[in-house]
Amino acid sequence: MNLVDGFADISRFVRLRRDIHAHPELGFEEHRTSKIVADLLREWGVEVHTGVAGTGVVGVLRGNRPGPRAIGLRADLDALPLQEQNRFEHRSQHDGRMHACGHDGHTTMLLAAAWHLAQHRDFAGTVNFIFQPAEEMGKAGALKMIQDGLFERFPCDAVFALHNFAIEAVGSFALNHGAMMASSNTWRVEISGRGTHASMPHTGIDPVAATINLGQQLQSLVARVVDSRERALLAVTQIQGSDAPNVIPDKAWVGGTVRTFSVDALDRIEAGLRQLAAHTAQAHGCSAQVSFRRASPPVVNHEQEARFAADVMREVVGAGRVDENFTAVMAAEDFAHMLRVKPGCYGFIGNGDGGHRLPDHGPGPCIIHNTSFDFNDEIIPVGASYFVRLAQRWLDQP
Repeated sequence: MNLVDGFADISRFVRLRRDIHAHPELGFEEHRTSKIVADLLREWGVEVHTGVAGTGVVGVLRGNRPGPRAIGLRADLDALPLQEQNRFEHRSQHDGRMHACGHDGHTTMLLAAAWHLAQHRDFAGTVNFIFQPAEEMGKAGALKMIQDGLFERFPCDAVFALHNFAIEAVGSFALNHGAMMASSNTWRVEISGRGTHASMPHTGIDPVAATINLGQQLQSLVARVVDSRERALLAVTQIQGSDAPNVIPDKAWVGGTVRTFSVDALDRIEAGLRQLAAHTAQAHGCSAQVSFRRASPPVVNHEQEARFAADVMREVVGAGRVDENFTAVMAAEDFAHMLRVKPGCYGFIGNGDGGHRLPDHGPGPCIIHNTSFDFNDEIIPVGASYFVRLAQRWLDQP
């Protein structure tokens, strides 16, 4: 590997990452984490702006040579509402909250890059270090930063982000030139009938039967409305009727998620769901009310920026450790909002198979959103080196 020289000793950043892991904060509540980020950036001479979309932080660093370009490097701050099963020393100190997605590591990698670039400033133009709140749970922290004037206040010609992923080759990279992750959307259909005693169904209008019927029909909706050459998913994950076993309720509901890699497919699924809900309810003598929430659009890389990022990745870890044709995954990421308004690239960095975890880790696998997850500290210098060289190379373009 061709890591940046300043990362030969990363012990301070390992301690920092584990401290953040031990004190997880949920979306828009990242007060302690944001203060740590802001204080360190100030200590290193970076211009700091706090309170962006509430708990977001932006650090602005200008190089020692004039240049017209500006680049945005983004990391996410928030944790998940999960109970950590790990028992090592840096486990979460807060029940019901956990850094189960590695945002503690993402924040640390970007801070390490900021530290190095602030020491040397060997670039032309401006680096904007974007520490985003509330990426998880559909809270749309990226969108709220944009609405709070992120790119008007801190202009960026392009934006880039990294996320750890359960790639066995530790410190390897993966990306592609198009759709990288899916859109995230939630839906719910409430069906209204007329409640009655379960022993006298003929005296009511049963919304539960209609709800079950709708849930079954929705399993084949994607195949009927989306081009068979395109990947899309509709999952039925929730259903609720009466709270009592001998009551047919007035209302019942069914809900779930939709994932697509294009807005066209999403439009078709939503329209089909609404039509199917109305017709199914009507067939049962009921009525239907549909709620469809588009939480995050698909993460779509821009080809020119993705190729540039891949070249930098190869410079850091070698050609054999960069997969430039990664198959898009159905998970979602609200960095998608930034890529809709700015060119850029989102990539994965290999976190390994869990062999790095300390003794007393939880019984589950080391994959994101698992209660036994822990970020791999070995990749801090790899991700930080990528960010450093990416900023230098991007800003030095003619």
